[in-house]
Amino acid sequence: MNADELDRHRYLSLATFRRSGAEVATPVWFAAQGGTLWVVSAGDAGKVKRLRSSSRVRIAPCDARGGLRGPWQEATARLVSDAALIARARAALRAKYGWQVRVLDVFARLSGRAKRRAWIAITP
Repeated sequence: MNADELDRHRYLSLATFRRSGAEVATPVWFAAQGGTLWVVSAGDAGKVKRLRSSSRVRIAPCDARGGLRGPWQEATARLVSDAALIARARAALRAKYGWQVRVLDVFARLSGRAKRRAWIAITP
């Protein structure tokens, strides 16, 4: 499945890998733009820590609880710090999830968590 096909789904199961090789899957919101899947997470989340060790991930469309809605596929993920790329990612997520993302953004800013977010670019 390419990025646009995946974008038809609301959730993505993002599987990252521990140093031991054990897989940890997490359902996340995501948005596709230009062949890249964008995900935002708390900067101290386990998936972010694991991505610092390995860019290898597996992805599959899923429901809110992580129940798979399609096949797994290998992908590559990287943490992004470039302001222009983050702006593109933020716009893509807002376009897809609308008011829900805006509400979460307000709470993140008020709590100070917005500054500690990690932006993830995934290439299927």
